[in-house]
Amino acid sequence: MPIVRTLDSKRLRAATIADAVATVVQRGGVVIFPTDTVYGIGCDPVRQDAVEKIFASKQRPRTKPLALHLASVDELLEYAPGNALARELARAFLPGALTVIVRRPAYVGAFVTAGLETVGLRVPDHALCRAVLERSGPLAGTSANVSGSPAFVGNGFVTDLPAADVRIDDGPTPLGVESTVIDVSGATARLVREGAIGVAILERVVGRVERPDAGVGQG
Repeated sequence: MPIVRTLDSKRLRAATIADAVATVVQRGGVVIFPTDTVYGIGCDPVRQDAVEKIFASKQRPRTKPLALHLASVDELLEYAPGNALARELARAFLPGALTVIVRRPAYVGAFVTAGLETVGLRVPDHALCRAVLERSGPLAGTSANVSGSPAFVGNGFVTDLPAADVRIDDGPTPLGVESTVIDVSGATARLVREGAIGVAILERVVGRVERPDAGVGQG
């Protein structure tokens, strides 16, 4: 499936784009959307058939989870009740270029998280993205690239993107680098991937952050 429709943010109002995306998402479609970091590819997290489209489109291994993109910090905290580390990170860095991994609530399907008991949560610092999320609801997603290829930041070849029902064209992303990923599903904070926010900055808020033995990529 190629990209069926492109929505140009220079020509369309944010509300018009958000309405169009919500219609696609509600029908089980897949959308490519801008964030503060890199472009994402997402769908309705309760539609397993839609989630499967993302894995197929990206040629993504079924062992690699998707994350949830959310419209607000308050919404994120609903997914992590009682998690003090998540609350501190969210209040300090979100909206922003940070993915926070917490214990997966029972109402989030295991098909979203590749069977893992944890889920990554994002609140992008990007006005159009958040307008879309406010209208469509949470999106299960990941970076909009074929697995193993560089993340799309808005200035590459559109033909290299994975297939989707609709793509939002908002030009280059503000940061052009992937989010930092931190796991606070346990008693201590653990770095999964260092991206736009340096780990030393995170440690000013949550204290020592455990580093992985080797870098972990998430295509």
